[in-house]
Amino acid sequence: MKNISFRNDVLPLKDVLYRLALRITLSHEEAEDIVQDTLIKVWNRRDEWQMLESIEAYSMTICRNLALDAIKKKDNNNESIEQGIAEMSYQTSDPHELMIRKDRVEMVKQLVNRLPEKQRSCLQLRDFEGKTYKEIAEILAITEEQVKVNIFRARRSIKQQFDKADSYGL
Repeated sequence: MKNISFRNDVLPLKDVLYRLALRITLSHEEAEDIVQDTLIKVWNRRDEWQMLESIEAYSMTICRNLALDAIKKKDNNNESIEQGIAEMSYQTSDPHELMIRKDRVEMVKQLVNRLPEKQRSCLQLRDFEGKTYKEIAEILAITEEQVKVNIFRARRSIKQQFDKADSYGL
């Protein structure tokens, strides 16, 4: 059994944890706070380290959960989507077209937020964090096959609901 050291095994994960928290929260300040909270939680659970298969997966799971909690507290206000809408305004000068785009982006955002937690987390880690199926499986403590199924179902659900709503002109 490997002897895990906070200084040698956990502290070097700070940058990875920061990037994960930043991609989820889209706030530098929030990401820094989440990394600090993650490190404190990992340290406070140091008695459990020897039973872990991967201190990195354990730390990332805590970080992800804290980041998701932070987003929930902010009413799921996703700045990157809002920023994307602002950038779209430069691509068209037609106010009607811009309004349609904004509505579609908002609808996708709502559809993602309505997904079951496992599907939402798998989708977030795969499509936004760029994690491999294996890494996602470790972080979420599920099999790689379950990760693939959750991502497939999430994408299919979003597409079907979007197409259905879009065909009604909503």
